[in-house]
Amino acid sequence: MDSKMFYLLLEATFDTLYMSVVATLIATALAILPSILLVLCAPNGLSPNALVFRVLDSITNTLRSFPFLILMVVLFPLTQILVGKSIGATAAIVPLSIGAAPFIVRIIENALKEVDKGVIEAALSFGATNLQIIFRIMLIEALPSIISGITLALILVVGFSAMAGAVGGGGLGDIAIKYGYYRFQSDIMLYTVLVLIFLVQIIQSLGDFLYRKLKH
Repeated sequence: MDSKMFYLLLEATFDTLYMSVVATLIATALAILPSILLVLCAPNGLSPNALVFRVLDSITNTLRSFPFLILMVVLFPLTQILVGKSIGATAAIVPLSIGAAPFIVRIIENALKEVDKGVIEAALSFGATNLQIIFRIMLIEALPSIISGITLALILVVGFSAMAGAVGGGGLGDIAIKYGYYRFQSDIMLYTVLVLIFLVQIIQSLGDFLYRKLKH
């Protein structure tokens, strides 16, 4: 591999990390409110509301069912409006965020549901409000599980970002398509796969480390 290709791979690696991390952070921010509402409004939640629960549940399931490449193409007009272009690393953040958000909604929802019911009942007996229970008890208790889940979501987004390269999303997927596929440079394809595996291992190790720290 010559120096030019090395720097192209290095730049593509940073683009992949940039897309993936920023998109996951945005997706997490978008997912917090719906996940809390799903927990609050569930049939056995703190404030049951069948209508709100069914609407949010249906929207989440619908968005989760979209194949990412189709979602990316469908969102081209929105991406153009938000970032001024529909291709490149920054543009890919829009569909990546929207694609990852419903998965993170379920991750946070499930983590909150796993909080010990006895802790919640004790808080209710002391007169805590629903918001206090959510933000001061449930989110804190569920934080290790949420971090573990978001780690998996970030790995999922890394995979999505590689697929985004097929339609001009930039990053390692773009390098793999342009050089590995169209120019039949199998060594470049191998390098991109190895870099992606390395990134996944680093992300998982970091997530496991944070989980252990928060668990203790």
